[in-house]
Amino acid sequence: MFYSLSMSAQSDLPDLSGLSEQDVAILDFEARAPRAVGRKEEAIRAQLDLTPVRYHQRLNALLDLPAAQQYAPVLVGRLRRVRGQREEIRRAAQQNETPGV
Repeated sequence: MFYSLSMSAQSDLPDLSGLSEQDVAILDFEARAPRAVGRKEEAIRAQLDLTPVRYHQRLNALLDLPAAQQYAPVLVGRLRRVRGQREEIRRAAQQNETPGV
C-alpha cells in the first residue's frame, strides 16, 4: 500500500539537502555517543570508519550549517554553546598570559 505525506507533514520534515549521509550519521552518532572518551573514540572508528580527529573536525564544521541546525536543533544548539564556552575560556587564558621578557 502506498502512503503519501500531506503538505503540512512534508514541511515538518528536516531539509537534508545540505547534509551528506556521513553528516547525518555523525550527528546521529553524537546524539547517542558514549560519554567516556576512550569508548567514544573506539566507537567513532568502528561505526563511522573515521579517526577521532577527522570526526571532531567534521562535527565542528557541521555546527555552522543551517541544514544541521534544522536536522538536529537541540544537539547543534548544545554543541554550539559548549564550543562558545570553550572559546571564551581560551580567549580569557590568552589575555592572562604575559609575554616572555
